[in-house]
Amino acid sequence: MPFYKSDSHLTILADRVLADTWAEFPDLKPEQIALTWLVYDRPIPVNTGGAITPDELWKYPVRGFNYRGGERIYPASIVKLFYLLAMHEWLEQGMASPSAELDRAMRDMIIDSSNDATSLVVDTLTGTTSGPELNPGPFTTWQAQRNLINRYYQSLGWSELDSINVNQKTWSDGPYGRERIFVGEMRENRNMLTTDAVARLMHSIIGGAAVSGDRSSQMMQLFQRDLNLAGVTPDPGEENQLNGFLGAGLPPGSQIWSKAGWTSQVRHDAAYIELVDRQPCLLIVFTEGTANSQNRQILPFISDRIVAAMSQL
Repeated sequence: MPFYKSDSHLTILADRVLADTWAEFPDLKPEQIALTWLVYDRPIPVNTGGAITPDELWKYPVRGFNYRGGERIYPASIVKLFYLLAMHEWLEQGMASPSAELDRAMRDMIIDSSNDATSLVVDTLTGTTSGPELNPGPFTTWQAQRNLINRYYQSLGWSELDSINVNQKTWSDGPYGRERIFVGEMRENRNMLTTDAVARLMHSIIGGAAVSGDRSSQMMQLFQRDLNLAGVTPDPGEENQLNGFLGAGLPPGSQIWSKAGWTSQVRHDAAYIELVDRQPCLLIVFTEGTANSQNRQILPFISDRIVAAMSQL
């Protein structure tokens, strides 16, 4: 069962947001977008600084809506959220040793979306390294090790994670050697996520239920973005994960905790948003297609319309 309850009022509002989006961006086809939107009504169970326990969090009713929320889509750098949470679990259980370099890699993986930093995190999680092709026996062992992350997420028993794949590194130029073989000739083994899966993971973190309350807070600190950087001149581009993403459509005074992902084929964002005079919300939006991935107006348009819809709740 989903961890949130579908809500007829949210459905009406979200359908209008989607209709407005398709009218504004006719090149964005219905099959090129997926969206999950959760609203946190009072008493707000998230971002409480550990005021409630994980068991209590999952008992709080949360209203939600999804459009193609279970559709498997290549997540780009959104997958780094899953590697961050898994790394904190490994550290908590003593399966990995803390170090200044690992801390630096986790920070750069989220704040700067560094692929090099992500490589170290994935190696630490799985005990694998990139390199030349391997003989069949060692390669079988290597693949089993790399799938440790998938096995961890399946062990949680969350139905939203049933179809995900999170066993690949993120690349700037692409995989080589054993990594290229592992991803598959047609890239059939590439990372895949759904907006509902990302929403479940983000909800657990912002609710303080991911690994521990303290570790959830540490993750949240890495997600926080400075909205003052959105739209600054000269334009810093996508690297601040605000320009061209959901944060760029928020009104002054808002706060956002987010992780974006983009390639030449996709543009995504996952954001927990606190508004000045409305309920907080969690918004996950995936878009696909070459033209859409280069369009820096779609995601800000959607967040602007979601904010307007929030005033009608």
